[in-house]
Amino acid sequence: MATSTLVQFLAAGEAGDTSHRRQTETYFAGGTIAAGDVVAFDAGGQTNADRALYVVQAGIVATGNGLAAGVALNDAASGEQVRVVVAGYAEDVNCDAGVAAGAVVNAAGTTAGQVEAALATDTVVFGVTLEAEAGGTVDMIVYKRF
Repeated sequence: MATSTLVQFLAAGEAGDTSHRRQTETYFAGGTIAAGDVVAFDAGGQTNADRALYVVQAGIVATGNGLAAGVALNDAASGEQVRVVVAGYAEDVNCDAGVAAGAVVNAAGTTAGQVEAALATDTVVFGVTLEAEAGGTVDMIVYKRF
């Protein structure tokens, strides 16, 4: 279910759901997912190649969740399709309180489905914030991982 990244455009001031060199992929939800959740490949609930087709809310891994695939753009129940930002700009990402602008973040270090400021001991970094956390969310750049 890959989307093309061949056609890109530059247009200042467009809405956050436009390209701006953002890459999205469509997956199936392996459980309930909310827009803004960090999602991870469902390696525990699926078998064989379905582990790369289904995503779930990213579970807690103290050093950063290495299975984190990106940020959900829509709510989805189990079995429904969910669009995921796998690289580039993502708005309203669920975020740990107090994260500063420009902070390198990990995925689900202490809270499932959230980003938080990365620690020196983290083995996986997920992206960088573009603003300080406000109301439990942050706009950020998701690092391309695959």
